Amino acid sequence: MTGPTLEDERTGQDAAAQRRSRRAAAFAEAASAGWKVWLVKIVLLGVIDALAIYAILVLITQGQWLPPIVVAVVTALVNVVYLKPGLLPAKYLTPGLIFLFVFQIFVVLYSIYIAFTNYGSGHISTKDDAVNALLLQSQTRVEDSATYPVKILEKGGEFYLLTAEPGSGDIVVGGADQPLEAVPGANAQGAPGFTTLDFGQIIQNQDAIGALSVPLTSDPNDGFLKTTDGSNAYVFTSTLKWDPKADTMTDTKTGVVYTDTGRGAFTASDGTQLLPGWQVFVGFDNFVKAFTDQSIRGPFFYVLVWTFVFALLSVATTFVLGLFLAIVFNDPRMKSRRFYRVIMILPYAFPGFLSALVWAGMFNQDFGFINQVVFGGAAIPWLQDPWLAKVAILIVNLWLGFPYMFLVCTGAIQSIPDDIQEAGRVDGAGVWQIFRHIKFPLLLVSVAPLLISSFAFNFNNFNLIYMLTNGGPRFADASINVGQTDILISMVYKVAFVGANRDYGLASAFSIIIFILVALISFISFRQTKVLEELN
Repeated sequence: MTGPTLEDERTGQDAAAQRRSRRAAAFAEAASAGWKVWLVKIVLLGVIDALAIYAILVLITQGQWLPPIVVAVVTALVNVVYLKPGLLPAKYLTPGLIFLFVFQIFVVLYSIYIAFTNYGSGHISTKDDAVNALLLQSQTRVEDSATYPVKILEKGGEFYLLTAEPGSGDIVVGGADQPLEAVPGANAQGAPGFTTLDFGQIIQNQDAIGALSVPLTSDPNDGFLKTTDGSNAYVFTSTLKWDPKADTMTDTKTGVVYTDTGRGAFTASDGTQLLPGWQVFVGFDNFVKAFTDQSIRGPFFYVLVWTFVFALLSVATTFVLGLFLAIVFNDPRMKSRRFYRVIMILPYAFPGFLSALVWAGMFNQDFGFINQVVFGGAAIPWLQDPWLAKVAILIVNLWLGFPYMFLVCTGAIQSIPDDIQEAGRVDGAGVWQIFRHIKFPLLLVSVAPLLISSFAFNFNNFNLIYMLTNGGPRFADASINVGQTDILISMVYKVAFVGANRDYGLASAFSIIIFILVALISFISFRQTKVLEELN
């Protein structure tokens, strides 16, 4: 045997060189890809940090301190997670956790906080804002007040008055949140940093300028300067006098003294309140009101019972109809089954709120399709009578819900092995016995969790109630805006967002009650589902 030839050695050297070249190219490509990843990472983190710094500055200028700290801490953690090597699970989990906190946990915590306050109409802002609003809304012009020639200035979308003080002639500028004070470089025609409005601009903004009240001093009791024509202003004072030391508001016309009782409004001895008030912590008052105030308790318990009845009947009716259709169209003897199945799921393809609006028109008492065609022109008050309105809701929800149950039951039935059913037939069981003792128990194991979720969905089926009946007909003796077909979630929406008196605190308390009820029902139901699984 001979050793390797010179040609073999050269071939081996070339192969080794090629391998080294490929490894070098691979290392270079990996390094290039790594730098690209780092570059993208730095750019994205830079954008996030810039947005975070902007948010922190905005929050600080608004007098907030806790939110900026939270934003700073979260931003620092994000930078650590994505800049530090390793921590691969955290890199994947961080975005999801942030969105979970912002859109779920924060919303829940904020709702809980609001439930323990009097936040609502007349109690929106702080006490200082309430004092200023009370003094502004009770203003009257001072008799024989001096005339102040004014110029209208604008800065940052806000309007200001420029005038000369009657005694000294000094040029001063003031706005809604800024008492009259001297501005360096100001003269009778304008001030540096401000835009002087001409006549046309004053006419365009006359409503906002007419509503402008400029405090004469930092003490609002000294009065305000107001103009109606944009050229002359007059002194107005409030019929209410604010005493910060005694923490009282006195009506100078009647002599009635309103004190701060800790309930978020200045209150007289006879219980009369001055509104607007301010937001305060009230503890469990909203929950107590929901269960003890007769004008709220009666409608609340009525709505609570109807919510359970509606959810249970909705699940039961849609499940029964969906199961029946699934059995019928799963029979191999049924011809054109695919065609019928497509027709059955058509209601499921249309948006629920749109279908509810169409059905509302069909149930119209005077010219609806159901009264005019089905009942030959009868004037049946489907949506005006409390009981008929409930029937209409259940009919519409059956139309909207049975396709879902049809699909679920079809899948569950088709998943049952044929040999089990065949074994029942061999043992002499009939069709009904096979369904009752074999098919239905096995189907319940698969469908029970979906029935629970369907119950929870119908428990909060806001779209159907609001679009079809708007919760009506309304209770005449209720102090809150609630009707006889409202469910809990639609009642919460009305209490919070409909009408002149909006009580966000009470609505949040109702929301917590709904959450507790749904959680308890789901917990009990899932335990029963586990029992079904163990039995089968």
